[in-house]
Amino acid sequence: MAKRQSHPLAIFGRIFPIGHFVMSVLFIVCAFTLIGFACVLLWQSLQPGGMTLTERRDGVLEALALVTVGLAALELGETILEEEVQREAHMSAPTRVRRFLSRFMVVLVVALVIEALVLIFRFSHSAPENMPYAAMTAFAAAALIIAWGVFIRLNVAAEELEPEAMQEAKDEDRKVNVKR
Repeated sequence: MAKRQSHPLAIFGRIFPIGHFVMSVLFIVCAFTLIGFACVLLWQSLQPGGMTLTERRDGVLEALALVTVGLAALELGETILEEEVQREAHMSAPTRVRRFLSRFMVVLVVALVIEALVLIFRFSHSAPENMPYAAMTAFAAAALIIAWGVFIRLNVAAEELEPEAMQEAKDEDRKVNVKR
């Protein structure tokens, strides 16, 4: 019986899911660490004593910003885990690319919008000269939404070329949701 030889690059095909799993775990650990820092900061801001109202407000706003970044990291970790490890998805199909980018863009845009609101609130009270920086963050979120919409619109034609990929993705969704 002849021993089957594998392609020398096939080992990379086995390494990538492990790398994606490690990255996903790191994102999740970072997310919970940031959320923990936010809890500590919030707790300190609520404690009676030595802080002014402005310092307390800034502490709460900073905690909100940390939770937002933590949420983005948690969602990105979950997306990588589901798309790259559980599904072993390959990003060559337009359906896969759209799904992965859509999940990531939702998290990113929500995080940017919340950060812009935090900055606007903070700068409007303490440093109005910095309002253009807050506005730029809001404009960046708007630009991302527009670019994402254009991408989705242009991607529709590519998805129509392979309807079986969309059905396969829906079938995998059912499998992944059952495993939860």
